[in-house]
Amino acid sequence: MLAQIKRLGADSLLYAFMNVGTKLIAFIMLPIYTSFLPDPAEYGVLDYLDRITSMLTFIVIFGTDSALAFYYFDTEDKKKKLQYVRTVMGFRLMVVMLTGLVVLAAGPWLSKVMLDDPSLFYLLYIAAGVLLLDTVIALVLTVLRYEFFTKKVVITTILKMLLIALLSYAFLKFISPSVEGILYGRIASGAIIIFLLLKPSIQYLKVSFNKDILKEILKYAAPLVPASLAFWVIVNANVFFLKEFSSFREVGIYGTAIKFATLITLLTSGVQMAWRPFSMSLKEKKDSPVLFSKLYYAILLVGGFGILFVATFMPWIITLLSDKYHEAYKYVAVLSAATFLNFYYMIISVGIFFTKKTKLISYAFGMAAVINIGLNFLLIPAFSIWGSVAAYLVSYLIAITYIFYKSQQLYFIPVSFAKMAFLFMSALASVFAIVYIQEGGLPSIYILYVWLAYIAIMLLSRVDKDLRGKRAKETL
Repeated sequence: MLAQIKRLGADSLLYAFMNVGTKLIAFIMLPIYTSFLPDPAEYGVLDYLDRITSMLTFIVIFGTDSALAFYYFDTEDKKKKLQYVRTVMGFRLMVVMLTGLVVLAAGPWLSKVMLDDPSLFYLLYIAAGVLLLDTVIALVLTVLRYEFFTKKVVITTILKMLLIALLSYAFLKFISPSVEGILYGRIASGAIIIFLLLKPSIQYLKVSFNKDILKEILKYAAPLVPASLAFWVIVNANVFFLKEFSSFREVGIYGTAIKFATLITLLTSGVQMAWRPFSMSLKEKKDSPVLFSKLYYAILLVGGFGILFVATFMPWIITLLSDKYHEAYKYVAVLSAATFLNFYYMIISVGIFFTKKTKLISYAFGMAAVINIGLNFLLIPAFSIWGSVAAYLVSYLIAITYIFYKSQQLYFIPVSFAKMAFLFMSALASVFAIVYIQEGGLPSIYILYVWLAYIAIMLLSRVDKDLRGKRAKETL
């Protein structure tokens, strides 16, 4: 058992390193991409293509990742395991091929509808090629992960990101300083990775369709699709509304802002990976509710100070990009707040996971996805990017409120929802105040006053008593 625990810890650290490494590489490439794409509309096309590809990836996978994980470990028969993998590979490649045929047959028309320019159809062809290569790579790496070849998975994943960065730069610099150059870099890097994975890949590429196995997998996978779809809608739908109601320029500015905002996951990913086993280990302990109450408040406070920090320093950080992208800075902190909520729901949902009522999370994000679409439709025509940002944030606020309420019913943690909401909204109000000062060209000393006011609010709320656990013990 000790050996298994050590392996879990070591694997978790390696995957955390992989997560941080890939995000850092992507962040480093952002200034390079935008220097070759000086018009935000060009970057908007790239971001839009990425969203389309992510939608197609969702369709290709169709929940089969979770189904394969279940059935792969449900049998000790190696031949049966191989049948499951080959069937999943066959299903995914079939979907990719059908998608490719549609793109080939209707490329110019699709390009006109999606990219507002029928002459850009070749970008869809290249994106379809990237999808094909990534489909194979993703499944091979998944199986290697199941077989605990952790180092190989981590090294290959980071190498792929490095190759994308280097080859994209090479294509941008020497061949085509355009979206096309970046996509060619992705194609080339994917081909190299497949070549390096050729030995473990060959056995899985011998596609075979076992109808019974495919039916079994899809029966398991289908109920998982709505939750995944809801997450996808919340994260991506606003870009499609922005493109339709505004332009690719706004898509580019928003895409730039969201790239900076998601950097907060560099700080939260480690906690996110550790939280579930940590929280589950405390399930039966008497004082766990008090400990959880302290952690709820502590993590919320750290998140609040974090988004204020982002708001304060974004005007300097954004100068890494060319001037035409600088307006993106004002959206980053609010988007970071939404990104934080996407992490925080896992913290405040211990009751749901303790009682295995995880369908409630699907309900929460399904409801939030519907609201997100409605808000995008209402707000983006009037407020453009700010409307998109508001829809994104409000969707997560609604989801996390529902999740917290249901979790408390199942496993009570002695915390005040009103106080937690007050602390978060105070941080959000402070962020808007900082952005207002920056946009209005007011003296920078006013930002210091906002910080002091926020700290004063924290002190007046007496959250220090909650952190010491005094009120929690009184409540219990």
